Amino acid sequence: MELLPTIWFIAIAVLWTGYLFLEGFDLGVGMLMKLFARNNTERRVLLNTIGPVWDGNEVWLLTAGGATFAAFPLWYASLFSALYLPLLLVLVALIFRAVAFEYRGKVDTDRWRAVWDWAIAAGSFVAAFGVGAALALTTTGLPLNANGDREGGPFAWFSGYAVLGGLAVVCFSLVHALAFLALKTDGDVRHRARRWFVRLLPVLLLPIAGWAVSVQLLSGEAWTIAAVAAAVVAAALAWRFGRSGLEGKAFLSLGAFLLLGSVSIFGAAFPVVLPSTISPDFNLTISNASSSDYTLGLMSIVASVGLPLVLAYQAWTYWVFRRRVSAAHIPEAHSFLPAIAAKALAPKD
Repeated sequence: MELLPTIWFIAIAVLWTGYLFLEGFDLGVGMLMKLFARNNTERRVLLNTIGPVWDGNEVWLLTAGGATFAAFPLWYASLFSALYLPLLLVLVALIFRAVAFEYRGKVDTDRWRAVWDWAIAAGSFVAAFGVGAALALTTTGLPLNANGDREGGPFAWFSGYAVLGGLAVVCFSLVHALAFLALKTDGDVRHRARRWFVRLLPVLLLPIAGWAVSVQLLSGEAWTIAAVAAAVVAAALAWRFGRSGLEGKAFLSLGAFLLLGSVSIFGAAFPVVLPSTISPDFNLTISNASSSDYTLGLMSIVASVGLPLVLAYQAWTYWVFRRRVSAAHIPEAHSFLPAIAAKALAPKD
């Protein structure tokens, strides 16, 4: 077994797990802007829970992609070229979502806010679905030839596994967001979020459980199957803690479920980083897809210095903004544009 490629395979799995844990709840909060919030005040409460952290959470996506590019360039090249269309849609969705966060509160009209609320909700859904589809195909396979190139047209990637992975991340993000809102809000939003969390958790975790089981059927081992069983226990604990009103423990238990699920999925796939559905001989592995030992060694030195700093900064951010948010904390809405512009954007009688 090659040590440095193995270390970087684990590191990339950790980065994707961190992204799903941190970005998962704020993508879910974005979708809940239209599914859960009842009025503008509640939508502003939801936005304020993720306002200080959502852009920092997206750094994990960039880091995971960058680490894949540097440590396993063939994995990166095959995956990103084969999934060019869905990943482009993810990028556009994240751009619209970021713009919507900034623009939503600039004009105090219902029509203006409604447009950006839909941009946040739709952008969050597309981003979550696209990332989930990409990760599922990373572990179940793409039609790659001997050169690592995709066979077939631009939709050759579309399959049942892609849909399953997309739904897995969308549904996990929703239940994760409900756990987060129960932990970070107060008043009616908090109590409704906890009720929805308890009711929906058994249903919303089914797609990600199906993904994990599918990977076990393809290439699972005894210890990865045990990780799936442990993940089920963590999900049961999250449900029990949520029902008892222990929001912090419910949120952490859901994180443990994600971690154990990731261990089972990436562990079962190892040492293959991108399977070929055409022939196992065309699989990309940690051996034939990795950079040189010199590159990986240099990356390890840089990561050992930079990663603790990033983790410390992000932990500090969450600590500073740890207080609950409620409707009482939301000031009156007001427009940042001149009155004449606000009037022009108002609905006509």
